[in-house]
Amino acid sequence: MKNNSTLLFILLCFLSLNISAQSKLTLQPDSAQTKISKEIYGHFAEHLGHCIYGGIFVGEDSDIPNIHGYREDVMGALKDMHIPLLRWPGGCFADTYHWKDGIGPRQKRPSIVNVNWGGVTEDNSFGTHEFLNFCELIDAEPYININVGSGTVQEASEWVEYVTSSNVSPMTDLRKQNGREKPWDVKFWGIGNENWGCGGNMTPEYYSDLYNRFATFCRGDLYRIAGGPNIDDYNWMEVVMKKTSRYHLAQGVSLHYYTFTTGWTDKGSATDFGEKEWFKILNNTLRMEELIDKHSAIMDKYDPEKKIGLIVDEWGDWFNVEEGTNPGFLYQQNTLRDALVAGINLNIFNNHADRVKMANIAQMVNVLQSVILTKGNKMVLTPTYFVFKMYAVHQDAELIPINLECNDYVVDGKKLPAISASASKKDGVLSITLCNLNPNKAESLDIDLSDMSFSATSGQIVTGENMNDYNDFDQDEKINLQNFEVKKPKNGKLSLELPSKSVALIQLK
Repeated sequence: MKNNSTLLFILLCFLSLNISAQSKLTLQPDSAQTKISKEIYGHFAEHLGHCIYGGIFVGEDSDIPNIHGYREDVMGALKDMHIPLLRWPGGCFADTYHWKDGIGPRQKRPSIVNVNWGGVTEDNSFGTHEFLNFCELIDAEPYININVGSGTVQEASEWVEYVTSSNVSPMTDLRKQNGREKPWDVKFWGIGNENWGCGGNMTPEYYSDLYNRFATFCRGDLYRIAGGPNIDDYNWMEVVMKKTSRYHLAQGVSLHYYTFTTGWTDKGSATDFGEKEWFKILNNTLRMEELIDKHSAIMDKYDPEKKIGLIVDEWGDWFNVEEGTNPGFLYQQNTLRDALVAGINLNIFNNHADRVKMANIAQMVNVLQSVILTKGNKMVLTPTYFVFKMYAVHQDAELIPINLECNDYVVDGKKLPAISASASKKDGVLSITLCNLNPNKAESLDIDLSDMSFSATSGQIVTGENMNDYNDFDQDEKINLQNFEVKKPKNGKLSLELPSKSVALIQLK
């Protein structure tokens, strides 16, 4: 009898280690008062590798099906994904870019060397008109980054005038001469990029004064974005906010943060990794919350009404380039791990929508954590693409604050929350996005819907058999959007099993 009791005790202890406590998500609809800016779902296209040439633009004479030189397949995919905004021309490239080199007849445009990315020749065949026309074709807001590092105030002022002015002036005459009668409606303008590094190696004091000068002469009803800090440079944020907010010339301040597993010189493989690397990337991704909280606290000192947006205009995974590709082109594959990184970041941005007003994943096509890969006339949609397509329901929706109590995901004694979540409501539809960070097991989740009532439920999910799964050319798609069966709520509660290593959308009407 004693032996049986001992065996029973051991069995119960074993079961307790393998049965997770129920996770709980509580929605707080009565506290909803913030709109999730659609620009949080923005993208970034730099003159880098095959992002522009071959990825977006192939020219009118290409055998690849195109409209005015723009790839039809890429445009169609971006429309289906509901891309709201696109940043251009950089990045580091922006502070070597002189916009007048990229207007007028293409055969007369001067070439330059792309000193930042591979030392290749840039023929400037994709310039201001090409970018803005592309944005119109895909129905995306344009975000132009002005050259502060090697440009002049006059050059910046004239670019704004060339693009946006309807007055009679030399710049509007030049625009009309180049084939565009009406001005474009361009609201977002970045003044400088990474001026602490490739944009001039400046001090925050020097850059802030320079920003005020440039911003003063970039006139009009513009949303001006100051070049903010790299990762956790809180002094940079402090100085920029202190020196620019007094003149009310900045409507946004940028933040850049990339995630990688090891270090700057060896960032790890995009596809060849185990659970330790999986865990480390997700852990690094969650640091975005800390960065936003601490930078927002500094911004609150100078802007308590939150009129100045935090603009995370470069974020995403950064790994070693794929073997056999140009190191300066930053071409990397995109796995299920990247899908989790995208889902977690977007949930964080949603939940901080009172301060985060724009974000731009780097980069849209063929570079870093891209949503699309191309090779010749072939195109692949990455796992990250499907996350963006699924999360598009949050664009301009009303954020619903949440309280999440969940299990830990533990590796080698280190732990992370197993679930990431955000919620919003739009047009009578409640949308909840969820990430299960645990690659080994499903997570049980109860969602408290309080007094809300719904008659219909639906779900979608992005997941795969293996954490390393990715989509590649000439192969069947391993990862895409799948239906996710969700039972109707009972007694104000929705219960579900969130599969391992997955990103899901739950909608209730």
